[in-house]
Amino acid sequence: MKAWAERPREIRNLFNPAFCGVVLLRSLMSFEVAQQEGMPFSLSLLVLPLSLHKVSREAIISGTRSYLTRVVDENPEILVGLPERARSLLPYTFEACGLLMQQGAISISADGRITATRGCLRKQLFGTAESQACQQAAQILGRKFAAIGDRVTIYTTFGVRP
Repeated sequence: MKAWAERPREIRNLFNPAFCGVVLLRSLMSFEVAQQEGMPFSLSLLVLPLSLHKVSREAIISGTRSYLTRVVDENPEILVGLPERARSLLPYTFEACGLLMQQGAISISADGRITATRGCLRKQLFGTAESQACQQAAQILGRKFAAIGDRVTIYTTFGVRP
């Protein structure tokens, strides 16, 4: 990964660690409502590729009342390029997690579950309409991941081998 000053302005703006961290926090906090022990680290790797990708984000938001498996079945375009997106966003996910840990906003347990620190983020969404949509999609993903509760099922739903 390039040093911050060497990155193109577009990359610095789109994959800002603070913004990516907020998106991750939204998902973690939503997950913890149903499962207090926290989100498995491996599931956090899917949050940014699904929340930041416009087609995926819109499908997730429009399918709020449906099961995640149904959303994916009705919107197979979500799966197109997902492994590549996940792989390419991995460094930004790690960078966001590092920033969140440095700021004390998250903690990772010995069994690899991430929990958000209470009060680290206000409940109301903020930012531009698009950044709010990213945060909303992340919240929905967190809730749906917690409802399924099984990493293998979630990864299989998205066509990724765990």
